[in-house]
Amino acid sequence: MKPYNQEDSKKEQVRDMFDNIAPTYDRLNHILSINIDRLWRRRVVRIVRRLHPGHILDVATGTGDLAIAMARKITDCKIHGVDLSEQMLAIACEKVAARGMSERISLSVGDAEHLDVADGSVDVATVAFGVRNFENLEQGLREMHRTIKEGGTIVILEFSTPRSRIFGAIYRWYSHKVLPFIGRLISRDGAAYDYLPSSVDEFPAPERFMEMLREVGFKSCKARSQSFGIAQIYTAER
Repeated sequence: MKPYNQEDSKKEQVRDMFDNIAPTYDRLNHILSINIDRLWRRRVVRIVRRLHPGHILDVATGTGDLAIAMARKITDCKIHGVDLSEQMLAIACEKVAARGMSERISLSVGDAEHLDVADGSVDVATVAFGVRNFENLEQGLREMHRTIKEGGTIVILEFSTPRSRIFGAIYRWYSHKVLPFIGRLISRDGAAYDYLPSSVDEFPAPERFMEMLREVGFKSCKARSQSFGIAQIYTAER
């Protein structure tokens, strides 16, 4: 599905959507998740830290929250963040500079499906809440596999649909009724906050997503359920 259901490609519409909502993105993220997204990112950072990476590629880095969180806890690594949206990256650049991290975090506009990164050049590739926005999910996973060194790891944080009947029903009501209402009120882009929960519904279930990771060459694929299945942290090795 596409954010605006226009003739433009999904990639173009996703870029435009994030450019539109960039000024309110961080505030809405924390409000709508009741700050649970911070907890999930901390768990991702702990996983990455144990891998002792020297070079991390953060795909769909957005406003840089995960890149900054990793830089705080993993002091001896370089992080390169890539994103389609120039407006999201502009905010990320401001945040990185304000924290004095510009020498350790580099940021550039880039396409997750055509990364301008050398083969086997990074120890870890991360994505937080970005893979479901790829136009071609398989191609994006192949690109990240290409950039990771032999023995390196991919770590992906992504929303999923809770399996519990009761909790799942509550979650769907919140994500399809409350979330779009608040998102529309604050961001003024109703289509964006209709698209975001619907894109979660369409994203492959954890078992299928791990199968896709294996199909592009990853091994030792694992899924860690977060907060009753609202999100998953996926890890896999090259």
